[in-house]
Amino acid sequence: MLDVSQQSVAYLQPVMITAAIVCALLAAGLLIWYLLRRPPLDWRTKILLLCGLGVLPIGTAMMGNAATFKHTQERAFCGSCHVMGPYLEDSSDPTSLSLAARHGRNEYFGKQNCYACHQDYGMYGTVMTKVGGMRHVWEYYTEYHAYTLDQAREKIHLRDPFTNANCTGCHSMNNPGWRGQPDHAQLLDELLDAKVSCLGAGCHGPSHPFSKDPVPPPSAEDAGGAR
Repeated sequence: MLDVSQQSVAYLQPVMITAAIVCALLAAGLLIWYLLRRPPLDWRTKILLLCGLGVLPIGTAMMGNAATFKHTQERAFCGSCHVMGPYLEDSSDPTSLSLAARHGRNEYFGKQNCYACHQDYGMYGTVMTKVGGMRHVWEYYTEYHAYTLDQAREKIHLRDPFTNANCTGCHSMNNPGWRGQPDHAQLLDELLDAKVSCLGAGCHGPSHPFSKDPVPPPSAEDAGGAR
């Protein structure tokens, strides 16, 4: 679930966009005024130039970055890379039963389910997630954009294993309802130590099952010998 700060940014996004535009226009107006009028450099003119060259541009950058940051949390942004097309399609499918699609229908963060599940939790989680996102942008424009979807499925993988902490940030292991599930209770220590993954084949399975190779049927030996 999105925290209070992210919800505040979402609520104020239109205001920040408007404020960024206003700051940019005021800064441009002050600079044009100075270039056309060439007033004496007294203290009033210096204060106006300080606003036009410093205060207002900084305000534009701060407001614009905050509004853009909110946009990059949206599922539509994550799916704008063509190699992510199938993930976007499945996650947005109201009839899909995949974990990604089920989280995409969550009323609290459905349109941001990619970010909500893939972000790094912790004190610097938001910052580190965006730093990693810039690496993805670089790799997309230097390499991934030339891949076909089949090549992307074969060559692009998570840089680090998907941790249980990304799930337990919302699904608390201390919740009585969670612990009331027999499988959860039996595997509690293994889940805490990440010896068992929430997305393992014997648990909830992968969030994007269509992107995984099908599990081959068990051999006769695995099934207990020849029939």
